[in-house]
Amino acid sequence: MRIRARSISGVAVVSLAALLATTIGLRVVHAQAQHVRWDIVTLDFTTTPFTVSEGGVAFAFARNPNTLSIKLTGSGTFVAPASGGPSGAVTGGGTWQTFNGAVPTGSGTYSVTRFARWEFAGFQTPGSLTDTIGSQSNAANGMAVLLIEYSDGSLGSLGIGCHGPGAPPGIVEGVIATKGYVTYWDAGAPIGGVDTNRTIFHVEK
Repeated sequence: MRIRARSISGVAVVSLAALLATTIGLRVVHAQAQHVRWDIVTLDFTTTPFTVSEGGVAFAFARNPNTLSIKLTGSGTFVAPASGGPSGAVTGGGTWQTFNGAVPTGSGTYSVTRFARWEFAGFQTPGSLTDTIGSQSNAANGMAVLLIEYSDGSLGSLGIGCHGPGAPPGIVEGVIATKGYVTYWDAGAPIGGVDTNRTIFHVEK
């Protein structure tokens, strides 16, 4: 979850999976499984510090043509094995809606079917947010890749990035996705004062 506005370039899910295989800052030594919750969040800018809650929305954009986009909500959990490999220990999902320009082209729900990759990038700065989802001491920065199934039968991937307070550089804030052969390559950039395109992780300590 990122507070300051900043232009963010998205990464294809396939490239993201490869990227996450490398170290990005404070990598976890896989001594034990990690239990992680993820959320696409809503942010209340009228409070000090800002209040983060579940129930937000995030956008990602395709290319060829770049008029294609997807709008996602969602939350869930996964267990990242000590081995660092994939896992079927997942819950959650959310809603999706696709667009060509301003014209809706489909909508429904999606469910997470498998965990592919998690990279922990450190806990967020203490006291930086009012957290209504979990303990703020467990709020974390990082990147995750999940496999998902859409309600229309198509399969895809969901990449989630959280560049919150105290995060090292290089983490995409927001989501990217695939749906069938369409790759929503570019994460919608969070903008100060606009309540979209933000995420958060909570890691059980």
